[in-house]
Amino acid sequence: MIAYKLGESLYLNITNRCTNDCEFCIRQYEPGVGGYNLWLDKEPTTKEIIEAIGDPTEYKEVVFCGYGEPLMRLQVVVDVAKHLKKTYPSVPIRVNTNGQANMIYGEDVTPQFEGLIDIISISLNAENAEKYNEICHPEYGEDAFYSILEFTRKSKNHVPKVIISVVDVPTIDLEKSRKLAEELDVEFRVRSNYKKIG
Repeated sequence: MIAYKLGESLYLNITNRCTNDCEFCIRQYEPGVGGYNLWLDKEPTTKEIIEAIGDPTEYKEVVFCGYGEPLMRLQVVVDVAKHLKKTYPSVPIRVNTNGQANMIYGEDVTPQFEGLIDIISISLNAENAEKYNEICHPEYGEDAFYSILEFTRKSKNHVPKVIISVVDVPTIDLEKSRKLAEELDVEFRVRSNYKKIG
């Protein structure tokens, strides 16, 4: 399933690859969300994604999310977003990400979001590097957490709305996480968790 509706939004599932292995992730025990099977047989091409979207004007936004880290396919995200902005300029585009793209590519990729991405929601998921490493098991170890903070700061220069989010599991200190969002001067959201840990 490439494009699927949840609420008033159209979500795009473009990869199942991810640099994290989060303990609370729904991928650990479900094939998808909302009754959709989101395990891909192969990663869709830009053309296949655009065809799956069709006319998105009936939705309040288009969201790159899915069952993996969408920015592992950065060029595809940029190409699809360019098509959407040219063809349907009134439809907002959001990216849900683990915030590790700059580590993945070894450079600051946030300037590529300019004029294309309206909202970026970054999963912080912990209030410090040690805890993030414990529950998200990132490929990059504790460095991932600091990279996410830097990615958040840099995203603010190119994306109108930047959000950091955490899941409401007992091991995460929501107040300390909220304080981090205040220090970064971005919005803060708590996501309901799919699986209780801690």
